[in-house]
Amino acid sequence: MIPKTGPGAPPPEVGPAPEPSATELPTDETRHRIAILVPLTGRNGPVGQSIANAANMAILDTSAENLRITTYDTSQGAGAAATKAVADGNKLILGPMLAENVPAVESVARRAGVPLISLSNNTTVAKADVFVMGHIPEQSIERSVAFARSRGANNFAALLPTGDYGDRAQSALSDALRNYGGLLKRTERYDRGSTAVIGAANRLREAGGYDTVLIADGVQLASQGATALKEGGASPRILGTELWSGESALTRTAALRGALFSAVSNQRFQRFRDSYQARFGDAPYRISTLGYDAVLLTLRVARDWRFGRPFPTSQLVARDGFLGLDGAFRFGTNGVIERAMEVREVKAGDVTVVDPAPARFTD
Repeated sequence: MIPKTGPGAPPPEVGPAPEPSATELPTDETRHRIAILVPLTGRNGPVGQSIANAANMAILDTSAENLRITTYDTSQGAGAAATKAVADGNKLILGPMLAENVPAVESVARRAGVPLISLSNNTTVAKADVFVMGHIPEQSIERSVAFARSRGANNFAALLPTGDYGDRAQSALSDALRNYGGLLKRTERYDRGSTAVIGAANRLREAGGYDTVLIADGVQLASQGATALKEGGASPRILGTELWSGESALTRTAALRGALFSAVSNQRFQRFRDSYQARFGDAPYRISTLGYDAVLLTLRVARDWRFGRPFPTSQLVARDGFLGLDGAFRFGTNGVIERAMEVREVKAGDVTVVDPAPARFTD
């Protein structure tokens, strides 16, 4: 039967248009779906939001139209966030931010064949399809030791806090001396606190026998330790770690003048910080560049990534690497990032670059 449509026929009933879903993403045929898993609430919420903001900045700055970035909050459960991300069809996970959340995310992602690029700096979580993108303290120590050796350092000692960071620093120092030469004469450990670090430094000073001391801690405790080490006219060269980067208090401690430490270049960070602040009204956390650079590397890989296909993880280990706000970087076959770092020297009122970061990888 042909329905009546002529004059006098009642108009056909038209139901309301369906409302867009608040929980489902629209269908994509020309964009890759990428998930960012970070905490958005709780103690780490501001840091996670800063990373997510930076990732979205990268999309805007590059005018990218082939990626859809969706943020998932891990503060109520990393496993649940990963489950939602996979169900939404994301083919790559950027995150989680914390190493302790990697197992829960990885167990969900692995079943779906979705790789993840963790923003943690804990290398122990790296495995097949789990890449670690954070700033690795071991690499900072290795770079500083290599440079110090080129400046004539031979006999090393170390002031190290108890705990995981101190353990990693001790292992990194031993590995660096094995690779670049030099002798480890003495190590003193301390519980974090001014009295403890000063006591450890006093013991180290009294023992002597070294020309260079690694202090693997933040600026406040490193300043106290260095001051104690140099009492009585002693003048060992001090080495720090990436924890010193961006700390203005460095230049206010006389005992740290001449100290060396290595970190990623800040050359591009100032412009990023200004742009971020103009967009969001607050200064970004220094770690937020991880979100920006993770999107840049995804865009690079996406040149050869067919829509609807799994993310081509093999391209992450390209030997020429990638370039981001933090300089050149690449992933090893073990999933751990390798970063080009510069060496800086602390001076009165200033921190200067004494050995620039390589602009690219050539090996």
